[in-house]
Amino acid sequence: MNVADMRKEYTQQGLSEHDVSQDPIEQFQRWFAQALAANVHEPNAMTLATIDARQRPTARIVLLKGVDARGFAFYTNYESHKAAALAAHPYAALIFYWPELERQVRIEGRVNKVAASEADTYYHSRPLGSRLGAWSSPQSQVIPNREFLEGQVAQMQAQFATGNPPRPPFWGGYRVIPDCIEFWQGRPSRLHDRICYQLTTTGWQIDRLAP
Repeated sequence: MNVADMRKEYTQQGLSEHDVSQDPIEQFQRWFAQALAANVHEPNAMTLATIDARQRPTARIVLLKGVDARGFAFYTNYESHKAAALAAHPYAALIFYWPELERQVRIEGRVNKVAASEADTYYHSRPLGSRLGAWSSPQSQVIPNREFLEGQVAQMQAQFATGNPPRPPFWGGYRVIPDCIEFWQGRPSRLHDRICYQLTTTGWQIDRLAP
């Protein structure tokens, strides 16, 4: 198959600047609820793009674990590559892509760590295996083999035999505080609808962007 010949026509629906919420977080929550209702596969999966200390962009998929007026939260190891990039440049971009609805959402903004109490609450809501995994994995570091990782897990299982490990001090959350959110709806002939919210000194400005 010739990759250049691969095409999809987007025909489901449109998006008007006259119909969206004045608040982009409310608009996101509206679309997210529709993604859930449509049984989109992992609707909370999002691409997180950062800039590392070498000024090079890097991206990976992470999971959204909270969204409210404060922004978009996710959790990770504070010694990971993404954490090092955020320490060097505390700004990020997020992309949600929901092909079943022919939609994507693009988000840009500053990144802060979530409060320790909030990270504790989320950590203790996770399955035991995930909590032990946070202790066991030296995320982003070179390890010799799979057996090393499994050995770390066994060691943590023995160390926390009570089944209630505390949150590791090197593990927690980040929140992307948006100043730009764009909603993209696929349309026929590549004449897509793009509605962009830009944060200004007086609030959110809503504009239509050319496709």
